[in-house]
Amino acid sequence: MLSQLGHEVRRLREELPTDTPDADVLAHAARREWRLITCNRDDFLKLASGQTHAGIIILIRRRRRVAERASLLRLLPRAGPEGLVGNINFA
Repeated sequence: MLSQLGHEVRRLREELPTDTPDADVLAHAARREWRLITCNRDDFLKLASGQTHAGIIILIRRRRRVAERASLLRLLPRAGPEGLVGNINFA
C-alpha cells in the first residue's frame, strides 16, 4: 500500500535474514535513515530508549488489516516528516 502511494518501502525479509535480532534490525534501519514500521511494541520500545533510530511507527494490531492500514494512512500526514524522524509514533 505504501509503495502504491509513492513511498520507498524496504521489507525486512528482503534486507536481512529472518532471524536477525531486533537490535540489529533497528541499527540497520538507523544507518540508512529509514523509518521502521513494526507491530513488535514491547521489544522496540525498549530498544528505542537506548539506541539511536531514524523513527519508529508501532502499528497496533486490529481485527482487520484494512483498519491497520487506515490508521497508518491517517498517521502519515498528521505527523508529517518532522513528526516521524527520530520519534516513536503509534498507528
